Amino acid sequence: MTERRTPMQGWGVEALRLMLVTDEALCAGRPLEQVVAAAVRGGVRCVQLREKQLGTRAFVERARALKSLLAPLRVPLVVNDRVDVALACGADGVHLGQSDMPVEDARRLLPPEVFIGWSVESFDDLRRAASLPLDYLGTSPVFATATKSDAAPPWGLEGLRAARDATALPLVAIGGLHAGNAALAIAHGADSVAVVSAICAAADPEAAARELARAVGEGAR
Repeated sequence: MTERRTPMQGWGVEALRLMLVTDEALCAGRPLEQVVAAAVRGGVRCVQLREKQLGTRAFVERARALKSLLAPLRVPLVVNDRVDVALACGADGVHLGQSDMPVEDARRLLPPEVFIGWSVESFDDLRRAASLPLDYLGTSPVFATATKSDAAPPWGLEGLRAARDATALPLVAIGGLHAGNAALAIAHGADSVAVVSAICAAADPEAAARELARAVGEGAR
């Protein structure tokens, strides 16, 4: 009999509370590692490396650099899309989209301690998620966003609440999130808020992360 997997085993849901999803193009010429370090000082709990324009070698190098930065701080590194890159750098998690490697294949390839997140864009996706070896779900997008050009129609806050009622897995809300609406996302059922431009494009990433962390905490009350 296969041992039942506990979502986010070894980390806990709190490790997802505020997630930074990277986009170097939004960093205004600042080194990505500098922006990430500032964001973590401000309260980011998890970093997802999403750099779709990088070749494999550069992606692995960037991932290893971030892993070296984050590991001593006990902040998990999640690699977006690329299971091979996650394996090469010893990432703590992988986030997959609807067109990426099937979740079952990723689970077979990855060490058991590496957690897997999956983007869900509809209730059909939520129903499919129930039978997959997943650790969290990314409800994408909650609000309209310019960061992801091929995004599905927004869930909205009521859609987010309905998603919460439909699954016991941790929910990471992403898409159009910022300090002004992060508390609403948490109050409507999200366990976590993930942001891109709200931190990467901020003049002061540390201050932006601190404001977001405060908002996320307020939403959980």
